[in-house]
Amino acid sequence: MLKNKSYIWVSLIILIFGILVIPKIVDRVKNNEIVKGDRLNTVTSHKESGLAKIGPAPKFILTDQNKKQVSNSTYAGKVYVLEFFFSTCPTICPKMNANLKTVQQEFAGNNNFGIASITINPENDTPEVLKKHAEELGFTSDNWHFLTGDKDYIYQIANKGFNMYAGENAKANGGFEHSGLFALIDKNGNIRCREDEFGNPILYYDGLEEKGIKTLKEDIKLLLEE
Repeated sequence: MLKNKSYIWVSLIILIFGILVIPKIVDRVKNNEIVKGDRLNTVTSHKESGLAKIGPAPKFILTDQNKKQVSNSTYAGKVYVLEFFFSTCPTICPKMNANLKTVQQEFAGNNNFGIASITINPENDTPEVLKKHAEELGFTSDNWHFLTGDKDYIYQIANKGFNMYAGENAKANGGFEHSGLFALIDKNGNIRCREDEFGNPILYYDGLEEKGIKTLKEDIKLLLEE
């Protein structure tokens, strides 16, 4: 008799559990909330609001299209994008520069933003050539510096400093090769970037694809607000 009463109580508890809890679980499944929790939401929110800090950007001192000396200190307190290019590039440079122009237009008038375009063919790209190049492309912002200097020094900045490949290649179109990437540097001179879906820093931004430019603009806004 006592054993039967125990079964009745257990059955009653299971019935109450089913009435109160199961409908809530069903609703969570329907709303795609079954895997969501406070800890997961906190981690996701943190990744969305912050950018990875890679380390200090390499120091440099170069000459711009107006024959003025420009260094990384010129950009102190500013968020800036840095690229390597050359004015006679027949392949990726026109696309990169066109994309950077949309970035410049997005932040036109913001004195806390700048762009540094460093030539990898300084023997041809003198300040006069770079000034004409900038004017022909309609790049007139005071915060956009087209930079030239000693070739070996520039290659050291690119390859050993930023680890963004640049080199001469007689077989390549235009005689030079370089990455199509943009570096993003914050107000304190640190290289910054977002993380991929696996939580790994992307390091640099694709300067050729629309997706890369879109994420670059989004992350510039984040850094300007810091």
